[in-house]
Amino acid sequence: MRYSKGGRTECSQSVFHGDRRSKRTHFGELIGVENGPTVAVSGSFESFRFRALGAKDAYGGRIRRAHRDGMSIREIARRFHHSRQKVRQILRGESEPRPYAKRSRQSAPKLGPFKARILEILKQDESSPPKQRHTAMRIFERLRDEDSDDAGDEGRYQSAYDSVRRFVKQHRKSKRETFIPLDHDPGQRVEADFGEIQVDFPDGRRKVNVLILVWSYSNAPFAIAFPTQRTEAILEGMAQAFGFFGCVPKEVWWDNPPTVADAVLSSRERKVNSRYAALASHFAFEPLFCLPASGNEKPVVENRVKTLERKWSTPIPQMQMAELNVYLRECCVRDHDRKSSGKTETIGVRFEQDRDASAGLPKHGFDTSIRREAKVDKYQFARFDNVSYSVPRHCAFQSVTMKAYVDRVEIVHQNAVVATHERSYLRLPTCGGHLK
Repeated sequence: MRYSKGGRTECSQSVFHGDRRSKRTHFGELIGVENGPTVAVSGSFESFRFRALGAKDAYGGRIRRAHRDGMSIREIARRFHHSRQKVRQILRGESEPRPYAKRSRQSAPKLGPFKARILEILKQDESSPPKQRHTAMRIFERLRDEDSDDAGDEGRYQSAYDSVRRFVKQHRKSKRETFIPLDHDPGQRVEADFGEIQVDFPDGRRKVNVLILVWSYSNAPFAIAFPTQRTEAILEGMAQAFGFFGCVPKEVWWDNPPTVADAVLSSRERKVNSRYAALASHFAFEPLFCLPASGNEKPVVENRVKTLERKWSTPIPQMQMAELNVYLRECCVRDHDRKSSGKTETIGVRFEQDRDASAGLPKHGFDTSIRREAKVDKYQFARFDNVSYSVPRHCAFQSVTMKAYVDRVEIVHQNAVVATHERSYLRLPTCGGHLK
């Protein structure tokens, strides 16, 4: 840039490009000014008004060059429309604009008397059902329509909704949960959960429940489909999962399904289902549970449920139940060649580390049935889960033990199995013919 003796800069034209404007002097120098107001420039530099402080990358550059070329601080302040104090700050070495200092506390003269009432409403909401909690608009309507003792002579809130909305948003933001990413040692824990998919069977489309177990360290999965999510399905599925893995973890984590946890006590204490407790004792793992409504404590299996829905069962499978379980097992095996997000080793390699650090399988199998006593009626039927199963005639009027598996029901009398029927979930009046 060239200055004349009178401190004026000659310029011949201005070039405009949308919101970016450049000015060309008669020496061919371009002086860029971004996002400034649109003005017409002709003749002298005095008619051109720079945007305050200029672009960030050119902050102070023009002022330092002008001072270097002999322009006084007073003239620089007048030409560039800054105060002399700002010019001195730049010349002393300030390389970037100072950020504006925000007020630490926003005054709210109209809302102030009502803040205690808003906090009281939000406190009451903590014990209300989620769908019946106050929105910011509902709080505003209550303040507007109700008299407040804290507001003095005003009685009701008479200002804008936006002040209420900002206060409620700030309060709720301060109460939001924060989380720490979980990390686990090899062989430490498995996470378990159910997913639901639709499958096209020969007789039509039906919902299928899929039990998924995933190692937290390696992300190695196991999935098996069942017609139900009852306790006997969980027992059968977990026994098959441990056989598939060839090892047993130290911990198995569930949320709080009633088929596993009979009652939720304080904190993480649970009254565990007796059959699930027997399974944990047999395989020597510790049964642990997430806090209520805290599925984020088992994120690995939650993501695996999404994999089941979005990848393994899309498009909708068309097969029998047995074929579906073969297909799901193949998906689990193929997944061992994949790398999880953020990991340098494949799932299969990390699973070998899980296997080396976990316990082996017990020598004997586990009976995955649930058992109930029943009385045989005069029609030679024993009733289980609202379905009647036939028994031999000599068992009439006797007490029998019903052993219900996922796929069958065994009826035991005097320590001997006297009848076996296919398990029915349709609640038919009877199941199976009369046995002699």
